[in-house]
Amino acid sequence: MFREMRLSKQLLPREKSIDILKKRTAGVLAVSGDDDYPYTVPLSYVYDEEKDKIYFHCAKKGHKLDGIARNPKVSFCIIDKDQIVPEEYTTYFRSVVVFGKARILDDPTEKRAALELLAAKYSPDHEEGRKKEIEGSFNAVCMVEIAIDHMSGKEAIELVKGK
Repeated sequence: MFREMRLSKQLLPREKSIDILKKRTAGVLAVSGDDDYPYTVPLSYVYDEEKDKIYFHCAKKGHKLDGIARNPKVSFCIIDKDQIVPEEYTTYFRSVVVFGKARILDDPTEKRAALELLAAKYSPDHEEGRKKEIEGSFNAVCMVEIAIDHMSGKEAIELVKGK
């Protein structure tokens, strides 16, 4: 169903891809946009390793939610490394691409749990502030879950050879 990576030597082990998902703070979501144009948007996220899911928050209306309603299949890309090496005419890169199905979390218990994970990632030392922020914005915010169907990480061949 999903394509095998053509340059398999550059494929990251799943554990490394998961490490990247856990440590990075922003990625780019791609949904089916208006008039069949892809729509991409950068956003903050949290990865739940236990459930193998990604969560993000957004307003209750907008382009990305319209796209998800039209087609729940999405992709999400995280860039871990992007080092331009002018003298070699190349870039030393490392990235992860996730394919999955997005859904809006309507159940308050699921929504709160996802919000707590997200808040803890970005404000790990401010538990009281996190709780207050969640309570204050709970009804106004939308939480979206991406259930991962496929994940692949890739890095520049120069990084592979350097190991």
